Amino acid sequence: MASKELLLNLPLPPKEIPLGVVPMKVGPGKDCGPVSERLRPNFKQMNRPCPGVRGKKIDLLTNYFRVCFQGGVSELYSYSVNVQYENGDPVSGSNLIRKVIHKLWEIYSSELGEQAFASDGQQILFTTIPLPQKKLDFTVVLDAATSKRSRTDGNFSGDGDLSEGDQKRQKIIPRLKTFIVQITFVSIIPFRTILDGQHGVKSGNSEVLIALDTILQHSNAKRNCIMLRQSYFPNEIKNFMDLTGGILGCRGYHSSFQSVQGGLFLNLDTSTTTVIQPGPLVNFLMANQNVETPFKIDWAKAKILKNIRIKLLHSNREHKITGLSNRTCKEQKFLLRLKGSDNQSDNVQTVEITVYEYFVKKRGIELRYSSNLPCINVGSHREPKFIPVEELYLHQRSILVSKSSQKPIELMKDLNEELKNNNYDTDPMLRACGISISKSFTELEGRILSPPQVRVGNKEDLAPRFSRWSFNGKKFVEPKTIEFWAVVNFSTGSDIRAFCIEMAKLGATKGMNINPPAFVFEENAKHKKKPGSVRVDKMFEQIIPKFRKDPPRFLLCFLPAKFSNLYGPWKKKCLMDFGICNQCIAKNRVDETYLANVILKINATLGGRNSMLSSEVSQTIPLASKVPTMILAMGVTHAPSSRSDLPSVAAVVGSTQWPMISCYRASICTQPPKTEMIHSLFRPVSDSEDTGIIRELLMGFHSSSGMRKPEQIIIFRQGLSESQFKQIISEMEEIIKACKFLDDTWSPKFTLIVAQRRHHTKMFQANSSDNILPGTVVDTKICHPLYNNNFYMCAHAARVGTSRPNHYFVLLDEIGCSADNVQELVHCLCYVSQRCTSAIHEVAPLRYARLASAQMLEIMKTEGPQLPKLHKNVRDTMFFC
Repeated sequence: MASKELLLNLPLPPKEIPLGVVPMKVGPGKDCGPVSERLRPNFKQMNRPCPGVRGKKIDLLTNYFRVCFQGGVSELYSYSVNVQYENGDPVSGSNLIRKVIHKLWEIYSSELGEQAFASDGQQILFTTIPLPQKKLDFTVVLDAATSKRSRTDGNFSGDGDLSEGDQKRQKIIPRLKTFIVQITFVSIIPFRTILDGQHGVKSGNSEVLIALDTILQHSNAKRNCIMLRQSYFPNEIKNFMDLTGGILGCRGYHSSFQSVQGGLFLNLDTSTTTVIQPGPLVNFLMANQNVETPFKIDWAKAKILKNIRIKLLHSNREHKITGLSNRTCKEQKFLLRLKGSDNQSDNVQTVEITVYEYFVKKRGIELRYSSNLPCINVGSHREPKFIPVEELYLHQRSILVSKSSQKPIELMKDLNEELKNNNYDTDPMLRACGISISKSFTELEGRILSPPQVRVGNKEDLAPRFSRWSFNGKKFVEPKTIEFWAVVNFSTGSDIRAFCIEMAKLGATKGMNINPPAFVFEENAKHKKKPGSVRVDKMFEQIIPKFRKDPPRFLLCFLPAKFSNLYGPWKKKCLMDFGICNQCIAKNRVDETYLANVILKINATLGGRNSMLSSEVSQTIPLASKVPTMILAMGVTHAPSSRSDLPSVAAVVGSTQWPMISCYRASICTQPPKTEMIHSLFRPVSDSEDTGIIRELLMGFHSSSGMRKPEQIIIFRQGLSESQFKQIISEMEEIIKACKFLDDTWSPKFTLIVAQRRHHTKMFQANSSDNILPGTVVDTKICHPLYNNNFYMCAHAARVGTSRPNHYFVLLDEIGCSADNVQELVHCLCYVSQRCTSAIHEVAPLRYARLASAQMLEIMKTEGPQLPKLHKNVRDTMFFC
């Protein structure tokens, strides 16, 4: 109170500073500065550590092709392009925009300087010499071919039978279309600054790389390739395969320029996409669901249509599907603005009309079979725009799918042929830039790290061969006993008794004592057609009376299929409501290999330990064994685009029981959809309570590690692109605040490592057609020039296809990691997964984070967007195994 009274009695400050008086600059108090002051200097260029030297040297090749400069221009000119229809509506299709710009260049080539150009098919245009003016307007007229809208699906009668009558309804599209094109100058790109990239100097490299990639895209578009971001797919029959269901598979290539430590290279890799067969939308749905008429389409399964671009037959305009109507075409109503009403006035006259009436009576379009089918929404959720299903036509559209399977020798042959066929040296823009691209794979020097020894039961050490080891005749390090448990069977055809006997026999060989199940609960046949959540509720109505006094420690659940709608409700009941460890099985025929993997997961879920590293016992793991060190791994899983109602799920796993690095627990939270940065790491609700997800992990480490606080925290982060690296400072700030909230005097050191898997860097043995050996690491030449401690590591042996290494970036290093030590730590962490008997392609805690978040997302898919908290009985377990 006295201080407040003193402040009130102070005189007011002068309105103007008196002459001769210099105001004092008041600095922040001690420890008052923001946490970012500690972090940002470390996120700048760190001193590059000496490249690693551990391991056996090996000669490698990579799918990087050197780019050479011979004369050419020193600058590129960037322009923005705006293409509109004559009525002012924007043109969105990249193919159409390319055609318009190509026609523009044909008509006005003399006015534009007779020069080459490159367009990305959207809003970017590059030239080698400046255009006559900084802002240019053009009118372009395209000669559009007459389109006959023949109905290949025929005429469908009301009872669902396919009639063979009328297939000749046509609509003539005007032959001439007028477009308004505006080209505006943006910037000059000093092209030769790319040469500084090999010295680690950021001097406009990103702009130059965008320009070069656009030139490649433009070159491939001229070859009539299907374009998808930085991938292109030659439109040749040999590249397509029928995947059934109205979907084609297509093989193509990914190409991008990369500025790395060794200079500028072209990165070329194969790519795979799916292509929807062009044609009426209803035909695709019928083929996809294998039905004969539109009236047998299961519209609940039509969610696969979301975000697919289609063309409206009555206007020839392109739109994106956003959903379906809740009512049929004859019942779905909307407000139609009457002619003569002014949009800007308050008294707009409207009339309510059905979608069917509008198209039939107002537009004069005959609808053969849409009246009793849902409409397709091509507007937004707030302002829907419903169209009858027969008025929609699918274009040839592509969606990237998982990587194709090619052996190393096949991949190298494919890339060699593409380089020969796609003669980049003849491209006008590349020639103007003085660029030539080598047709030889770049030579690298890599190293093969020795695999860590694996400790199994009875203190026996195993030496992995090709990153694998076997539990044949071996016991688990810490086998668990299953005394009181039960089996739940939703499946048919599973021999439960035989499975339990075999599981008990196999478990005994690993040191596990598995008693026969106390109960086997079979699903009542009358519930099998009910929703998944109802079926699970009915099953628990059977289970609860049997275990009212003493709940089971473990439940083994047989599901009818791998992607069953029972999975989410079942996991919610077990993990959130009752806190019971469980394992799901979705396979009727079980062999010994499958059963062995199930045993691994069950033992880990129950708190056992299957294997560990010998170096954990001897405490010789680099960076982690000498002082209390906690390992965190963070990742975010996003809901599919068809479920925009669901949030994203963030998971952070933290190590426990130091000096071990093979035991983890998880903490999970939800956040806004498609948000990559994690929001709830630190969330104080009072001066003494923090509900953030980091706190419980720190407390778990403390209680399981002899009441020690970690002096070092090594963080692994996945799912970030290079453009998001700086944003991770916010996450680091929250973690530091969570530590300070527990103890203001506690200041652990941090090392932050980002792991990337979504890249197109492949490596090959120079003297062998086999995959690169497990443990291969590369930290020179093709690594990023700006982030000084980054490297590629392939810890695993790929069984199928060509190995793809992980790319690790050390963005923050307060601990002081040498290249050898951080690479050795990463290598060791790839060997501690409790789910398998081999090294995996990424550090195990990152895999656990992804598994935990994916499991929670599956729960929300069926149970709704609200994620309940994990039950206290399972929070400390590895339930995600």
